[in-house]
Amino acid sequence: MISYRPRLVVMLKEPHPGRVKTRLGRDIGLTRSAWWFRHQSAALIRRLRDPRWDLILAVAPDQEGLQSRVWPADLPRVPQGGGDLGDRMAQQFHSVAPGPMCIIGADIPDINRTRIAEAFKALGDHDAVFGPADDGGYWLIGLKRIRPVPPGLFTGVRWSTEKALVDTMATLPDHRIAQVATLRDVDTLADLKMLPRSA
Repeated sequence: MISYRPRLVVMLKEPHPGRVKTRLGRDIGLTRSAWWFRHQSAALIRRLRDPRWDLILAVAPDQEGLQSRVWPADLPRVPQGGGDLGDRMAQQFHSVAPGPMCIIGADIPDINRTRIAEAFKALGDHDAVFGPADDGGYWLIGLKRIRPVPPGLFTGVRWSTEKALVDTMATLPDHRIAQVATLRDVDTLADLKMLPRSA
């Protein structure tokens, strides 16, 4: 049986004020929210380097992200492409050879190597895995990708609502789905205040 190397894709936007964490920016200012995202993302990338998987940065906007000096130069980068979040994640799942792949956002401070290892382990006997967020969305989606990615993946998902997780799971009707730990993402000042002081 062929053994495929796991891939972990981190979805990143260039941390310009008004382009990232705009809801948080309404609470603390767009410059401060962009600063938070830049430092949170850098810390996350440092934490997630691990010999057990390939770490890949999916960047946006495409050309600016590919040339950016913000992100580590030694890590491979791929463009996110166009469309909504589902279109951009689907492109990642379709873009490389088969094998387990997990996709995460960069704004969840509690993601660490243990959480990622749990997700890849769950793909051992499941077709898909989700890391739920406490707002009804999710911080991680992973697919085993031994068979073709479903063409309807992410169709009709109500993004940025409490229905995002259930809607996405509904686009995988014949998949064995696992869930790992529920984590909190940071969208507002209230979310930020919930973080431990070290985050």
